[in-house]
Amino acid sequence: QVHLVESGGGLVQAGGSLRLSCAASGRTFSSFDMGWYRQAPGKERQFVAAINWSGGNTYYVDSVKGRFTISRDIVKNTVYLQMNSLNPEDTAIYYCAADGLGGITGMTAESGYWGRGSQVTVSS
Repeated sequence: QVHLVESGGGLVQAGGSLRLSCAASGRTFSSFDMGWYRQAPGKERQFVAAINWSGGNTYYVDSVKGRFTISRDIVKNTVYLQMNSLNPEDTAIYYCAADGLGGITGMTAESGYWGRGSQVTVSS
């Protein structure tokens, strides 16, 4: 089992920045690929960013490329999502995810491990 807890969400004005953190506990953190997903009201959960187990590869949805950065600290068992130049379309609940089977960019609610989410609201 992997237990994930997100933090760092909140309310920010358009153009502002937030950093989300996801603290992991349980099974060996370094063996899992980690990712962030988001779900806006009335929409399906969407992949946002991912980082592989070694931290050597990162992946982003096109809409956040150049604005968001995912990173991980293996010593602290934590993954981060730095979000810059936020706009109202980024408003959503952001979920941390962990996957050990190579499918971090295409997870479903039934696969891998999920945190409970952190609300990010961007005002115009």
